[in-house]
Amino acid sequence: MTTQLTDLETQLQTLRTEAIGAIASRENLEQLEQLRVNYLGKKGQLSQILRGMGKLDPGDRPRIGALANEVKEALQSELEQRHNALLSAQIEAQLKAETLDVTMPGVYRPQGRVHPLNEVIDRAIDIFVGLGYTVASGPELESDYYNFEALNTPADHPARDMQDTFYLPDGNLLRTHTSPVQIRYMEKHEPPLRIVAPGRVYRRDTVDATHAAVFHQVEILAVDKGITFCDLKGTLKEFVRQMFGVDLPLRFRPSYFPFTEPSAEVDVQWQGKWLEVLGCGSVDPNVLKAVGYDPEVYTGLAAGFGVERLAMVLYEIDDIRRVYSSDLRFLQQL
Repeated sequence: MTTQLTDLETQLQTLRTEAIGAIASRENLEQLEQLRVNYLGKKGQLSQILRGMGKLDPGDRPRIGALANEVKEALQSELEQRHNALLSAQIEAQLKAETLDVTMPGVYRPQGRVHPLNEVIDRAIDIFVGLGYTVASGPELESDYYNFEALNTPADHPARDMQDTFYLPDGNLLRTHTSPVQIRYMEKHEPPLRIVAPGRVYRRDTVDATHAAVFHQVEILAVDKGITFCDLKGTLKEFVRQMFGVDLPLRFRPSYFPFTEPSAEVDVQWQGKWLEVLGCGSVDPNVLKAVGYDPEVYTGLAAGFGVERLAMVLYEIDDIRRVYSSDLRFLQQL
């Protein structure tokens, strides 16, 4: 036996012993794969040893080849067993970590609530839709024509002093009420019609406990043949009954709006006090003429209320500024 043959046999046996010990010590699949490449890869230690076979006598090469195959198969077997063991352990650990205990209490997440302003708007829309009205909307950026002139409020009309308006450099304005929606809708539709128009409006009011520069309104409009003030009173009585949940005494006080004639303020007796909640009236003939309706044939009713004011009554809120805050201590009470 030549020295080269003995050296190769010794190297192969040593490689086998070292590799088996290293395989058994690996704790994860990534380390095991690195070990496989180190021992059995194209540039691995086994390949390095077998390069010495070229120096052997031709008769000794089969012996080394057989021993090398034996070492390779032994290492592959050890690698496969260790791979299966590590994979099983990994899967078991993952299953254990992902196991759900269905008896454990769930994570508490506070339930959201509808904001009081949205609640009032939604309730009002539901009531009027139930009475046959259609929801209509319009732009918050308006022209002077739709916000004032078409609503029987020309440039020199003293009623403009009732609403301190946000004017823009181009002559347009932020609407001071949702009544422009009525004009826009009537221009595109022929009577009979019934609409409810909720939306945000803007006025240059000084912000205090009962006033805001940005607030919300809900208005209704109905135009048909033979509509009278009695229809208006009946509609508003039913609205108040459904909104407050009880039949309440109503009081109609004469008032003035440029787009209705006659006009009235509506008070309800709530918790022993008379509270103003609505403005209303019969549609002024000039408004009907502005949209091409014949006031000799058609009549109409209109009414509107401030959402914030009604919300303050229903939810007993003492300061309008609270409804615009993000104070959870306040919102969670509602």
